[in-house]
Amino acid sequence: MDYNPVKYLCFVALLFIGNYCKAQLPVHDDFEGPTLSKLWDTSRLVMSAVTMQSAIVHSGHGAIKITLHTGDKYEAGNDSSKVSERDELMEARNLVSKENNSYEYAFSMFIPADFPIVPTRLVIAQWKQYCNNEAICGDDSPVLALRYTNGILQITTQTGLHRTVVYQTKDDIRNKWTSFRFQTHFTRTDSGFVKSWINDEQVLDYKGKTCYGSERGYNNNSYLYFKMGLYRDKMEEPMTIYIDDYSKRKLDN
Repeated sequence: MDYNPVKYLCFVALLFIGNYCKAQLPVHDDFEGPTLSKLWDTSRLVMSAVTMQSAIVHSGHGAIKITLHTGDKYEAGNDSSKVSERDELMEARNLVSKENNSYEYAFSMFIPADFPIVPTRLVIAQWKQYCNNEAICGDDSPVLALRYTNGILQITTQTGLHRTVVYQTKDDIRNKWTSFRFQTHFTRTDSGFVKSWINDEQVLDYKGKTCYGSERGYNNNSYLYFKMGLYRDKMEEPMTIYIDDYSKRKLDN
């Protein structure tokens, strides 16, 4: 489940304040400072989960370490969703994407050698479409997600009732840095696309619908927001991930 009505009401209010509707792109965060930058909204994590450290880095002198413990940002389950917990960085509200525009995102992740290989659902990066109608779309899955479950890395899309795996690999990505780059055009028409590179090798060139439509309660020209970190079904064992070299820019349509 990924819905908190109070937070989403605030999200909407901010979107319609002029300063928050002006995207300040491009942006980059190399996590070199002693604290998180203002690029991030911290409402989806507990601050004790975050460590700004220099022992494991992709470039420069720093990277962020996120450790998820059971019960962090707990959300109760329902008929369609299991109990979940998370520690995720969410992009600041003035950086959210708009439907029918094109963007590029890049980031690098390090998954430790002792990372649990378990069947528990785990999302390490996701793009969510803002829902205007809680009764219909309040529990919808992300339109695009990077998942790591049972040692399998997957890219998935979802714009209706069913999820589609558009890429997967069983290659072991633990104990090394993996760099991801996504180019997206989120739209409810067939002109949408998602292109993805892993360590500079293109692994995905998807074309088609990339947003939910009005039939799911979404307004035209929806907003979409990006999160990365650890989001999973509840389990007892902690998980740790390192993130470095995040960037986002707007592409010419």
